[in-house]
Amino acid sequence: MPTLKEAPAEATIVSHQLMLRAGLVTQTTAGIYSWLPLGLRTLTKVAKIISEEQEAIGANQVLLSTVQPAKLWLASGRYNSYGEEMLRFKDRRDHELLYGPTNEEQVTDIFQRFVKSYRQLPQNLFQIQWKFRDEIRPRFGVMRGREFLMKDGYSFDIDKAGAERTYQAVFGSYLKTFRRMGLTPIPVRADSGAIGGDMSHEFQILAETGESLLYYDAVLDNSEQTKHEDLTSIYAVAEEKYDPRTCPVPEQRLRQSRGIEVGHVFYFGTKYTKSMGVSVMGPEGTPIYPEMGSYGIGVSRLVGAIIESSHDKNGIIWPESVAPFHVGLVNFQEEDISCKEIAETLYGRLCAANISVLYDDRPERPGVKLANMDLIGLPWQIWVGPQKAAQGKIELKKRSTGRVQEHTSESLMNFFQPL
Repeated sequence: MPTLKEAPAEATIVSHQLMLRAGLVTQTTAGIYSWLPLGLRTLTKVAKIISEEQEAIGANQVLLSTVQPAKLWLASGRYNSYGEEMLRFKDRRDHELLYGPTNEEQVTDIFQRFVKSYRQLPQNLFQIQWKFRDEIRPRFGVMRGREFLMKDGYSFDIDKAGAERTYQAVFGSYLKTFRRMGLTPIPVRADSGAIGGDMSHEFQILAETGESLLYYDAVLDNSEQTKHEDLTSIYAVAEEKYDPRTCPVPEQRLRQSRGIEVGHVFYFGTKYTKSMGVSVMGPEGTPIYPEMGSYGIGVSRLVGAIIESSHDKNGIIWPESVAPFHVGLVNFQEEDISCKEIAETLYGRLCAANISVLYDDRPERPGVKLANMDLIGLPWQIWVGPQKAAQGKIELKKRSTGRVQEHTSESLMNFFQPL
């Protein structure tokens, strides 16, 4: 946990500053980061929540190669049009290869190999895999890096109606995913960009430091009360598409806020199956081109976005679902026998109860330890000091409110037991 007192000069936004100061990541080179123990624990938890919500709608997880043959992209027509963000290279046999920025072509090729009949539809596959896009100006840490962890999903349906049902299912799963991370998701109608297609939404989470200015219906502030099927049509646009003359939302219900894009869903029909000649035998005995959609979430970007939406002047405030540890246990006086005994007994009991604990037993001053705990932002802090220990007491602080309460060892265990 290599924490820093000051943020490096190159870090200009809060999440970048705090991720470096809290020792979550370290920069390898421009736009590329190595994940350290605390950062990796949160990254893994974010990925786990995403996987659980995808599996809940029947999607199957795969892991595709990061390196792809150029011939797949030549077949779809995207190889030359994608731009310089794609990292292209040749192997020793002079074969044209690329480091995948996305996987529509590759997953369509795999689909072609194994799915031959409409009876095998629908198919919904997803992966959580590293991507590379050679951004001309990588900045903002993991928010706009060149290498990033992404959840990308791809669906194949027999017709447009089926594809739209899948789109709605993924749409709903994304709302649940972001809410489980303590975020407020705003689905914004969007352009399809390089992916293509004619139906697309991006998911923005509200944060004061967000790079996008959003205008949206206040209904979305309490979107859990609204069927997700209805949310695809509720008004929400980015600033460049907002026109007060044509906005359908009454002024008293219109909200303005900044947001950070963390996910994107696309329906693009037969764009890839037709261009790559991928068909299945239809119910009438004639070939049909399956209708496709693709669905992305920036997994590593989400870690930065959560910090942007949940922090204070002292550091990160992790939502409990993604915190690297649930509890930080601080021994104020490591050389005090009573403190050491209480702290180590508590540590063992909490671990036995499956409560994840980071135990700070370093020979540091209490103020340094407490500042570190606020910086890394674990939801709960347990303080064991000689004065309270002599009274059989322990202090418990909730990071998000700063409230401190006294406990005995037994009442503390009872407090955490239901979690």
